[in-house]
Amino acid sequence: MKLDSKIFDSIRVKPDKERLEEDRHPVCEHPGCKRPGIHRAPKGRDMEGQYYRFCVDHVREYNKSYNYFSGMQDDDVRNYQKDSMTGHRPTWKMGVNRQAADGPDGYDPRANMRAHANRRSADARRPRQRKLLALEKRSLDVLNLPQTARGDEIKARYKELVKLNHPDANGGDRSSEDRLREIIQAYNVLKKAGFC
Repeated sequence: MKLDSKIFDSIRVKPDKERLEEDRHPVCEHPGCKRPGIHRAPKGRDMEGQYYRFCVDHVREYNKSYNYFSGMQDDDVRNYQKDSMTGHRPTWKMGVNRQAADGPDGYDPRANMRAHANRRSADARRPRQRKLLALEKRSLDVLNLPQTARGDEIKARYKELVKLNHPDANGGDRSSEDRLREIIQAYNVLKKAGFC
């Protein structure tokens, strides 16, 4: 019986690591090398997925001299590099391939997303309205204005109502004095609240 046999390597207390590597991996493909070919190196263009098996020293040597574009013309290399920017997939100028944007049945699957995005952007542009207090709502009602009224609209309505209800405009008639007082108070409330 040979004590040097490979059969005993798996049960030895201190197995020979180099010998185990040689058994686990194929031999280096460099001519004359018997070390294990642990490292893979690509075979080249048009042989994607195929590899040489080399030991550490020979894979380093191979990688230093490796050139994917060897044997290609300069124009072909430039075209390849340009196409690699899009992953070698076909591209079109904007708006040229409208049929591809719509589905095969003419339905644009992104139409709903675009409409939703447009709604959201319109909402984002519109400033958020704060909730009106009861006194502010009553003041706007006194001036006969909608709850969305702001600034110049309130001032213009205030001036109009003051001219209509002022005793001097009514020939000295004091019957509309209470209404005038309400209008002035309503305007002051809105002014203090920052509406105008």
